[in-house]
Amino acid sequence: MRQKEMFMPLVHLPGHAQVDFGEADGYIGGKLVRFHYFCLDLPHSDGCFVKAYPTEDTESFLDGHVTAFAFLGGVPQSILYDNTKIAVTKILGDGKRQRTKAFSELQSHYLFEDRFGRPAKGNDKGNVEGMVGYSHRHFMVPLPIAADFNALNAKLLDGCIKRQQAKLRGQTETIAERMKRDTAALMALPAVAFDACHKISTRVSSLSLVRYRSNDYSVPTQYGRREVLVKGYVDHVDICLGTDIIVRHARSYGREEFIYNPLHYLALLEQKPRALDQAAPLQDWVLPEVFDRLRRVLDVRMERRGRKEYIQVLRLLENFSLTQVEQAIKQAMGFGTIGFDAIKHLILCAIEQRPAKLDLTLYPYLPRASVKSTEPRSYLSLLRMPQANQQTMEARYD
Repeated sequence: MRQKEMFMPLVHLPGHAQVDFGEADGYIGGKLVRFHYFCLDLPHSDGCFVKAYPTEDTESFLDGHVTAFAFLGGVPQSILYDNTKIAVTKILGDGKRQRTKAFSELQSHYLFEDRFGRPAKGNDKGNVEGMVGYSHRHFMVPLPIAADFNALNAKLLDGCIKRQQAKLRGQTETIAERMKRDTAALMALPAVAFDACHKISTRVSSLSLVRYRSNDYSVPTQYGRREVLVKGYVDHVDICLGTDIIVRHARSYGREEFIYNPLHYLALLEQKPRALDQAAPLQDWVLPEVFDRLRRVLDVRMERRGRKEYIQVLRLLENFSLTQVEQAIKQAMGFGTIGFDAIKHLILCAIEQRPAKLDLTLYPYLPRASVKSTEPRSYLSLLRMPQANQQTMEARYD
């Protein structure tokens, strides 16, 4: 009869950690979603840190370490992992691991020792696996309800802190009391936190889009077809040219989505005004009602020129706030001076706190023009003009 494997009781020294991910369901922003949570356990004290993420990826793996170290106030001397592909690209024949570039950069920044469990041997890191299960049972049952991940993580952090008052079976001290030895054995944090992001080099498409994890993010059209660096974080995506951030977008966790900023396309739209009504980046752009009213007035008064004039007004949003432009449009329509120049003038006057020259109530000495509607009958008087007067006028132009 084959004997089942036996295990040796272990003693855990202060200042060492284990890391793993778990997954659970919850209502985030009113939707039932499956999320992943990073879990760091200190086996000596049973202290823990738990943080939830939309996915288990490089960004969440790196961010989990950075926020956990900040919470602990130091860096563990060593961290034990399973053989996640986020950290390990290959297990070599002698048992050594070939690390991913992102993990190597993290380790080089914080200088902790990495250790890895044997493949398919969960007991090698039994403490953190037990903590993953504990977190699920105590923090995520019943299903958590939160407005967003920030709110959910605030609850999880509160649960980790409250748990420190517990005195576990076989212990005479609370977790908090034993954690003092753990924190005292931690290495000091570096002066600057690690930049917890996933980096890829790519090219801006002819549609002024950059693809990152199956989603397309817009950049200003002036950067079209150029090589850029994309830095993906947990909650945002930075698109960089050299060391400069061209644009920052909120991170999308959908698939094959287009994340547009309409302002990125206005310069191109001014060159191609006929595309105004079909421009995809503008389709979901919600503007105050006065913009639509302005568009209709410009179309009536200026016909084809009105479309380009309206695009010029939209381009004011590149440099001024939506509120500033909206108020200037309302003022211009009130003065009856509809157009780009008038609206820009009113914005600048508001910023510089000077009176607008378009407001004729400030110039009472100027004569007022009275424009009335013309009636066709008024032209009949020309047809009834006495013959002598007609001859005089004809002689004048002979």
